[in-house]
Amino acid sequence: MLIYEYLPYEFVRLGVVSKAAGLELGAVAAQVRLAQERAGSARLAPREPHNLSELLIAELRRLQWERIAALMVRERMAMYVSARDARGRRYEQQRLQRLVDDVAEAERSGADAVQIERHRVYRIDARPAVGSSTHVPALTLHLMAPSPDGAAEKAWTVHGRDGGLYQRGGYRITSVEQALPEPGELF
Repeated sequence: MLIYEYLPYEFVRLGVVSKAAGLELGAVAAQVRLAQERAGSARLAPREPHNLSELLIAELRRLQWERIAALMVRERMAMYVSARDARGRRYEQQRLQRLVDDVAEAERSGADAVQIERHRVYRIDARPAVGSSTHVPALTLHLMAPSPDGAAEKAWTVHGRDGGLYQRGGYRITSVEQALPEPGELF
């Protein structure tokens, strides 16, 4: 049975906390504005066919940056120190408890092998194939997978079947990029 070491919202929380570490309030406020702008842009983009989307990721980031800014104001922190962030520590405890619970549930259900995997979230862009109607829009998906190739394969398996999104619009996958954690984030 597959169990994810990190879920998308956990990647976002940890990523924002690690980026905020050591930043002064002015720099955090700048990140809040940037996150708000990204969320606004994501709201205007075409809706994705899954719940895991650019909009969800942008909103989760915005909420975390706003939470950290409010904490710094409330606690009068000159710079963000994750050790002083009780909610941030609680989030990590909740993630670890989720892993323990997921493993216990898998064992109770009789799963043969329990695998804890560190899948990433990938953004998969698909464009209409050459010669397709020009009114067919581009399509973006966000999926969890172990690798870029795995993400493309999963996207094609889900949407490339007869009558699927890719088949109806004559799409081809044009790019697969890691969205979470952001490149360079280590955890």
